[in-house]
Parts: sequence; C-alpha cells; structure tokens
Amino acid sequence: MATYTKLSSSSWRVQVRRKGRYVSETFLRRDDARRWATETEHQVDRGETPTKSRIARLKTFGELIDLHIDDMCDVGKSPRRSKAAALDLLRRPLGKCNIAALDRERLIRFGRDRANQGAGPMTLGIDIGFIKLILAHAAAVHGLPVKVEPVDFARIALKRLGLVGKGNQRDRRPTQDELDMLIAPLRCKSSSNSAGWSNNTFRRGNRDA
Repeated sequence: MATYTKLSSSSWRVQVRRKGRYVSETFLRRDDARRWATETEHQVDRGETPTKSRIARLKTFGELIDLHIDDMCDVGKSPRRSKAAALDLLRRPLGKCNIAALDRERLIRFGRDRANQGAGPMTLGIDIGFIKLILAHAAAVHGLPVKVEPVDFARIALKRLGLVGKGNQRDRRPTQDELDMLIAPLRCKSSSNSAGWSNNTFRRGNRDA
C-alpha cells in the first residue's frame, strides 16, 4: 500500500510497500505522487522493477541517449570521441522521436535517409548497433518498457536492401607512383643505415690501424 506524508517544504513523500518491495519518491504535488504510486504498485504486481519518477518521465530517444551517457560517466566510462560523435549524429534525426514511435518502419526510414546522405553499409550498421545499445541500456538498467526487437527487424530489412553489411572491399591495384611513394621512405632509411654502418666500419678500421 502507499503512504503519503506532507513535508515541511510542502512537498509530498510517497512510500510504497508491496509484496516485500519498498520504494519511495518525493513530489511537489500529491496528485503526481498518487499517480506514481499507482503505477508502481502495478509494476510490482507484474513482477517488474519499479521505475523512478525521473526515469519514467523520459519520452524521447534523445533523453535515452543522455541517460546512457550519464550512467556511463557515473561509473567512470564516459564515451570516447568516436562513440560520442556517433551518438550526436543519431541525436539529430532521432533525438526528438518519441520512444514509442521508434518502430521498425521508422528505423528503416532512418536507414534509407542515412544511405541517401552517403553512409555506407558498415557505417549504417554501426548506427543501428548504437540505437540498439541505447534502447537495451534503458530496458536492462532502468526497467523502462522499451523494445529492442524492432531494431533487429529493421537491421534484417536494411541488410536485405543492401544498405547494411560489410564495408566495400578495394579491388584496385596500387599504381607504380603509389608504390614508389610507399617504398621511398624505406629506401632512405636503408641508405641511412648503410651509410652509418660504413662510417662506423671506417672509424673502427682506423683505430685498429
């Protein structure tokens, strides 16, 4: 059952004890506290982990990106430059997208748009992987009711369309000029080493004489 206590700050603290679980939150309004308590009791009855009010208010994919970054920074694993850049890129087309609207069709459309912008199969595959990472993190760490299955179906569809896959392999042979540019530094280093060996030999011969 839920217990409500009005604090000296005029805020309301609600405590929920149900089936051996205990959680509490503080709200400015009693109505907000009551709604959270009701949903929390339903979550416990379904065997789910109660969601904190701050987390429950997250509605967009961009907010889930911020949540993931904050969580990783809290454990000393802030995203490196390449990952941070990839997440920023995802935030532009999908940041304002409602989590519930991020379905298979929306992700396929995202993939087509990225391909039209010049993203190759490998790059798009990385993008889809990061989308799944963000959604899986929200579901596994915070118990948010988000699904990752649409991402898997979208990946299959994009792969069938040839938009996701391995990078394009180069089959062009290097030209002689390109080979000369690669070999020239090695030749210079070899000549330098030979000259140094000759000078050392000459000086050693003089000392022996």
